[in-house]
Amino acid sequence: MGMFDWLGLRESDDHEVKHLKSEVETLSFRLEEAAHSMEQLYREDAGWQQIGQSFDQEMSPEGRQQGAKLCRAMATLNPLVKRGLTIRAGYVFGQGVGIQAPDGKENGTQDVNTVVQGFIDDPGNRRSFTGAQAHEELEKQLGTDGNVYAVLFTNPRTGFTRVRTLDPLEVTDILTNPEDKTDPWFYRRDYVETTIGERTARVTTRQKTTWYPALTHKPTRRMPVIDGNPVDWSAPVHHTKVNTIGSFGVGDAYAALPWARAYKDFLEDWAKLMKSLSRIAWKMSGKKSGAQQMRSQLNGLGEAGGVAGMDPGTQLEAVPKTGATIDAESGRPLATMIAAAFGLPVTTLLADPGQTGARAVAETLDQPTRLEMNGRREVWSETYRAILGHVIDQAVIAPQGPLKGGVVVDKFTQQEEVILQGEADRTLTITWPEIDETSVDVMVKAIVDADATQKLPPLETMRLLLRALGVRDVDEILDQWTDDAGNFVDPNTSAGDAAIGAFERGEDPAEALKRK
Repeated sequence: MGMFDWLGLRESDDHEVKHLKSEVETLSFRLEEAAHSMEQLYREDAGWQQIGQSFDQEMSPEGRQQGAKLCRAMATLNPLVKRGLTIRAGYVFGQGVGIQAPDGKENGTQDVNTVVQGFIDDPGNRRSFTGAQAHEELEKQLGTDGNVYAVLFTNPRTGFTRVRTLDPLEVTDILTNPEDKTDPWFYRRDYVETTIGERTARVTTRQKTTWYPALTHKPTRRMPVIDGNPVDWSAPVHHTKVNTIGSFGVGDAYAALPWARAYKDFLEDWAKLMKSLSRIAWKMSGKKSGAQQMRSQLNGLGEAGGVAGMDPGTQLEAVPKTGATIDAESGRPLATMIAAAFGLPVTTLLADPGQTGARAVAETLDQPTRLEMNGRREVWSETYRAILGHVIDQAVIAPQGPLKGGVVVDKFTQQEEVILQGEADRTLTITWPEIDETSVDVMVKAIVDADATQKLPPLETMRLLLRALGVRDVDEILDQWTDDAGNFVDPNTSAGDAAIGAFERGEDPAEALKRK
């Protein structure tokens, strides 16, 4: 039985048969198209799988270390990568940062600010973490490695804390809370320990592995070893990371590496082209004997403007440059990709406004750049809050610590919280200067106008003026113009006015005269 008989149709029904044949052909064509589309999708999926596999390989412990080493090398050898990291560090830390805690003078409570400033001003801490040079190096480390590991060493008797940093290449693994991957517990460090013998003065090295607890991990039971390696509970770690993949960060320069190489190759090829064009200046045509004679005459010319004698059948003309591509600006899109990796305008990265109108276009990126750099500042603010919080806690917990208080355990989270005795405030004020290029006179005028409303405390007005003028040690200057009770001492007030004001406040006028 034929197909049409099975369908209940006779072959004589030509019109219906033709219609069905047309439908079958259409469906067959669509089926072929669908199969072709599925084949294309399978191919694309295979390509994406290869990209995913390559990415997983690059983000493995060995891949991360290799990428960090490449970023470090390019930060030294490639001018644009070096400049991109330097500009970012300048945006973030170039104007400094102000950190202050309550000094307790106004309400007669404990002086938390002295503890905070003592930690910041310690020579060792300034060299490793809180100084200007340390700020630049650590921000660049985020740019190349994507990770900063701050280790905190505390004197158990006095509570004074010193901070040092680990080499990110030495941190090979992070153990997290099994139920919360965002909660780190331990950091594994594989490193080479170098020792010097006291008697022989010989240098010996050995491979060593140590686990460090996270700053926020404070279990009631402290295990001494993990996988046979010791845990150093006296040195908790605070981890600062950017461009996070899993538990680790990736440097800002990593995305710029392929484009930095491409731009370098482009400039090298452009330099070779220019050199080749400069070597071929003249075109000679004519008989062999005449061309040889002219070549010898040209080689003998000592300076420009010389004369070469030629026979009538020989010609000498300059090589035309019309078809030669000698425009270095054609590689600018490659530099734009490098600038995008660092979040900078290309004009800023190249230190060159480029062609007409390029700077005006780049200025539209000021707002995104400002927001990105302020975002990085907030990352560092959180780092300082966590570390200084530990510094204040240890000043309370230590038997001879300068602060008094106690430890309270949260019944729900089982986390310990250090409470200062009395009504002492431990709120930190972290002040970053504005990235905007606001002139000093405009800022001072705004502060003066605000002060004229008599709504600002005089001490706050003085602090704002010192910040506007770019004074770094604001806290020390403010301390000189506050009395023991935390009251502002106006430098323009006479001794008599100071004594009268002290008397009205119920204080000893003699002490006010001594301060004047």
